[in-house]
Parts: sequence; C-alpha cells; structure tokens
Amino acid sequence: METINFLEKINELTASENLLAVGRDVNELRTKFEDYLLETERQIQVAQLETQDNPEAHDLTVLKARLDELAMLKDNFYSIYGAFKEKRKSIIEERNAVESKNLSEKRALIARLKETITTEENIGAAFGALKDIQNKWKAVGDIPRDNRNDIQSEYSRLLEDFFYNIKIYADLKDYDFQRNFQLKKELINELKQLNTVDTIREVESSLKKLQNDWNDIGPVPNEEWDSLKESYWTEVRSIYDKINRFYDDRRAILQANIEQKQALLEATRLIVENKDKNDSANSWENMTKEILSCQANWKKIGFGPKKENEEVWKEFRAVCDEFFDAKKAFFAEIHGKLAVLADKKKALIAKANELKDSTDWKETANKLKQLQQQWKMIGHSGAKTEQKLWKSFRSSCDTFFNARTAFFENKDKENEANLIAKTTLITAIKAYKPSKDKNTAIADLKKFSTDFNAIGHVPMKSKDTIFNAFKTAMDEKYAALKMEGAEMESILFQAKIETIKASSNASRQFADLKMALRKQIDVEVKKIALLENNLGFFANSKGADALRKDVDKKIAKATEKITVIKSQLKLIPNE
Repeated sequence: METINFLEKINELTASENLLAVGRDVNELRTKFEDYLLETERQIQVAQLETQDNPEAHDLTVLKARLDELAMLKDNFYSIYGAFKEKRKSIIEERNAVESKNLSEKRALIARLKETITTEENIGAAFGALKDIQNKWKAVGDIPRDNRNDIQSEYSRLLEDFFYNIKIYADLKDYDFQRNFQLKKELINELKQLNTVDTIREVESSLKKLQNDWNDIGPVPNEEWDSLKESYWTEVRSIYDKINRFYDDRRAILQANIEQKQALLEATRLIVENKDKNDSANSWENMTKEILSCQANWKKIGFGPKKENEEVWKEFRAVCDEFFDAKKAFFAEIHGKLAVLADKKKALIAKANELKDSTDWKETANKLKQLQQQWKMIGHSGAKTEQKLWKSFRSSCDTFFNARTAFFENKDKENEANLIAKTTLITAIKAYKPSKDKNTAIADLKKFSTDFNAIGHVPMKSKDTIFNAFKTAMDEKYAALKMEGAEMESILFQAKIETIKASSNASRQFADLKMALRKQIDVEVKKIALLENNLGFFANSKGADALRKDVDKKIAKATEKITVIKSQLKLIPNE
C-alpha cells in the first residue's frame, strides 16, 4: 500500500483557501486512510493469530503499541476531517444562499430589462438603463447550475429584443456592425474549441465567460444575425449536451458502483450469517479469508452517490464488525479451555520434576513414559503456552533419560569383556561338529545355550547383533541333526526356549510365542467342533461308517496336537 503521511496531507488540503475545490481530494484521502486502517488492523490481527501458534513470531507489546498509535492517528485524522466537513458544509450552505440571492437579483434585472424594452421610448435613457443592467449583471456572481442555462437564454433573448426593437441601428456605424460580427465569429470558434477540452470544470467556467462576452458584444448586420445566432446556439447547446452527458455518465457510474457495493454487502452478509457454524480455528480462519476477500473487492469498487455511499459503507462495516466480534468471542472461549489444559500439563511438569533425578532406571523410565502418554492425551494447550510448557516438560524428561543413557554407556564399557566372551563362544559353536550320537550332540548344544546365557550382558549397541549371530549358529547346528517327528518338534522347541532366554527382549518374545500357541489351540478347537458337527449328518450305512472313522481320526489328531501345544506352553518361563 502507498505510504502517506495522512495527517500532513489532510492538514495541507484543509488549509486550502478554496475548500470546495479540494472536497474530492479530501474524500479520496479519507478512503485511502480507511483502506490503510483496514489493512493495518488486518496485519496486526494476523500477527496476533501467528503469535498464538508461535509466541516468538511477534512481540505482543509492539503489536499493542501499534494499535495504540493507530487509534491516536485515527482520532487526530477524523478530528481534522470532521472540522473540514463542518466548515465545508457551512461554505456550501453560504454559497447556495449567495447563489439563490444572485438568482433573485438576475431575475430582477431581467424584469427591469423587460420593462425597459416595453416602456422606455427615450433611446438615451434606454441605453443608460441597459448599460446599468449589464454592469449589474456582470457584477452578480454565480447562480445555481440548474437555472443557469434558462436565465442566460432569457437574458440573451431580451438583449436581442432590445437591440432590434429599439430603432437605433441606423445611427450605428457599419464598422461597429462588422467589428461586432467578427468578434462574435471568433467567440463561436472559441466555443467550438471547448468541445475538445476534457476537464468539465474548465468547460463550465469558460462557457459562462464566453456567454457573458457574447452578450457584451454589440449588434451585427441584420442579414448576418440569424445565421450567426444559429451557429452560436448550436455550439452552446453542443457544449451543454457535453456537460449533461458527463454528469449523466457520472451518475450512471456512481449508480453502478453503489449497486455493486450493495450486492457485495449482501454476499458478505450471507457469509457472516453462517458464522455460528464455525466450530474450529480453521473454519474461522477460512471464513476470515472470505471476509478479507470481500473487503479487498470493496476497495476495487469506485464511489457511489455520496449519501447512499456512506449508508452502504456503514452497513458493510457493521457486518464485518459483527463477524470479527464473534470471532474474538470464540477465541476468548477457546483460550479459557486451553488454560484448563495448560494447568493439567503444569501438573505433569511438576511430577516429571520430582522424577528427573531418580536412579531407579526401569521404574522411573516407565513412569515418565506414562506421563508422556498422558501429555499427548491432554491435547494441545494453545500456541501461546504449548511450546513453553513442552520445553519445561521435555527438559525434566531429558535430564533423567540423559543420565540413564550415561549410566548404561558406562555399563557398556564394563560389558566389553562379555562381548568378547560371547564372540569367542559363537566362534566355537560355528566350529563345533555335532556327535553322531544325537543325545550327546543335543547335550552339547544345550550347554552352549547355558554358557551363552551365563556370560551376562553385552554393550547395548551390540546386543542384537551378537544374539542374532548366536541364534543363527545354533539354528544351523540343530538343523544338522536331521531329527524327525515328535522328537524333532520337542527338541527344537526346547532349543527355541533356550535361545530366546539369551535374547535382550526375552519377555516380549515369550509373550508373542504364548499368543501364537494359544491361537493354534483355538484353530484346532474350532476344527474339532466343525468335525463333530459334521458327524451328525452321516447316515447309518457302510459308506457313512468309513467317513465317520476318517473324521474320528482327524478329531483324535487335532486333540493330540492340542495336548502337545499345551505342554509347550508349560515350558515357556513366566518372565
């Protein structure tokens, strides 16, 4: 937006000697000022909303100072503007009164001229009266524009009557007639040039002067008068047509503008009527964009008729104010709810502060994780406080977890020897060649598992790698035994148990294994139920007996499998 020193500019304009001439400039300045107010207030509102999401985005003190400065600027501007309007109104009323008085004076001079034409028989007295009337006519100032053409036409007609009815032309010299004729022709040419002038004010002023000059020029030869008069009035009418077209076009543009503003007002009103449907910050912000778009479109529309323009502007401003007041109330309510959430989070911060120096690593870690879950469940406490609260909460959690990490890093250094021992054992497992006696081989493999578990912890960063290497080596050795049937299933399951014991997350793996086995039991139970249900459909026949025996075998097999799985469940440690 163009930067303007509004107070300096309005003081400059209102200091003009001709306040009527600067009226449009002052109104345009007021419009620019109102646009500036709207845009500045919008920018501050956007900054305030951004500060809600990011408290560091803007300084609220600076924003408040800007609002205070804006309010002071607004008061000073409208104080000067109001004084200007009152003074200009007085000038217009005074001018209207003067023009009305001038109209009365010109009508009196026309009446006097009529009387002179109809009653005065003395040529000298008639010319004396005419000269006096003409001097007074010139001295009389402006009259209302609506009466100007009619009054001037009547005055010109009476002057024509005067010169042609008073029989004095015989005494005038041909030179004077020709000189007057030439002057009037030149004046007609000046009238023609007025049609090329674009500024209507200049056209009106020049036309008034030329019409006065026309009347001041004396008579012309009779044979030239009709054509000369016709040319004169043709040009005058043409200029008046131009002036009227200008004001008609201007009125049409103003009317079109006011109709556009009224339509935009109704469109804005329809948007605002749906404001109560907004139930979130996003919906309010989306509607705010629509309102700001309406305000931007309003600025693009030109002026309308003054009275209607002011009325529709007041309505539009009231509708926008209604929306922003409702938006303000909505966010005030949200801020109240957010304050409750912030208090809950402050309580969690207090609990985290109590735990941050604990050395009960497992129990305290679980408690802090529970607090973190509760923090998430509480929800966002608003842009104004969320980041500050989160930093405080995060700081307490980090204090504990950083201390725990440092502790276990020290433990990892102590566990380097265990890593070397387990690596050595894995190397031995890989090099081991199973005995042909399966029992001996199984006993050896079980000892490997026992030895591996007995070594103890390794550094955290290596625990998964070393366990996977151990499991792979053991799986290869068990696979090499080439066992079959129930024996293989039992041995491999026990080996699986021993291997899981060596894992860093044994509890979790045992829990998953239990769940998988219970699902297998459910599958077999459902299979048995289906088979038993099918038995009821077999008729008593030789063929049906064969089918029944087959189903019985399947039921027995499923029952046996359930028994095996239950025995496997009993082998799983309760960790």
